[in-house]
Amino acid sequence: MNTPSPHYLTAEQDQQVRRWERWNRRYFIFAFVALVILLVFSSQLGLSSGQDWGALGPLLVLLIVPIIVLQLRLRCPACDHRIGWQAKLQAPDQCRHCGTVLRARQSR
Repeated sequence: MNTPSPHYLTAEQDQQVRRWERWNRRYFIFAFVALVILLVFSSQLGLSSGQDWGALGPLLVLLIVPIIVLQLRLRCPACDHRIGWQAKLQAPDQCRHCGTVLRARQSR
């Protein structure tokens, strides 16, 4: 039985996915550090006190919304299907919709 060979991304498509991974990883590190600083020092910074969230709530939303936007922006370059929710910090190995391997074919 012959199995079809997998489809790979072109070099340009691969660069597009790697660029998304770099942005996603950098923002995640920034947001994680900012979140830790906000949560640890929120009372000293005057952002919250006791039960009152004060300005901390909107700042947390501002940190989380770009994560959602980054996930929604990732699309399979081959079929244009949204694949961001399959991703974590990196793009998935393969698009569930069209089966394309989300890497460029390695020259041997």
